[in-house]
Formats: sequence, structure tokens, C-alpha cells
Amino acid sequence: MVDNAAMNDVFHALAHDARRAMLVRLTSGDLTVGALAEPFAMSLEAASKHIKVLERAGLVRRIVDGRRHICSLSPAPLASAHSWLGFYERFWNARLDALEGLLAPDSKMKGKKRWKGQKR
Repeated sequence: MVDNAAMNDVFHALAHDARRAMLVRLTSGDLTVGALAEPFAMSLEAASKHIKVLERAGLVRRIVDGRRHICSLSPAPLASAHSWLGFYERFWNARLDALEGLLAPDSKMKGKKRWKGQKR
């Protein structure tokens, strides 16, 4: 069963390019908020707000070590999103397979009905 609220949080978190880029950067290892915000043209306050969105979605964990806030990737919520998207992958694969059958070279079309305007 899909937790719709959690799924909404994940897709909301992924909806912003800076948050997606932050997740990519965290695949290389843990980073402080400052290091995570460094490549973006935004204040630390703005970066922190983006990180909070990622935390709410469960995609990032933050550990406070004195004054340092260390962020780490927590990819488990992506599994539900991947599973949900997988349904549509099967849908589109079936449609593309059908299209491929229609566009196949004549050698594969022997005995199949042709549509108006198709060359023989």
C-alpha cells in the first residue's frame, strides 16, 4: 500500500532542481550544510530551507555536531517513487513495442494489414 502523503513529499522534494542536485552531491558522501549549499547561488538560509524539504521527505538526514550540521543521503523513500513510476514504464514500453511493430520493415510486416498510405 502506498503512503500518499509520503509520496507527495518525495515528489515535492524532487520538483526543484537545486534539491535534486543536492541529492546527487550527497551520493558521494556526507556534507555540511555549507558545503552542500556552496555551488548554488543562494544564501545558507535558502539552502537550509531546501534541506528541510528533503528532510521532510525522508531523503536527507541531518546530524548536529556542535555548530556543524552534517547531511547524509537517505534514499529509501525513492524506492516507493521508483515502484510507482515502474507501472508507467511498463505502460510506455507496451506502447512503444506496439509502435515498433507498426513501423517494422516490410520483411516483418508480411501478412499484416497495412494502413492507408503505407508503402508496399
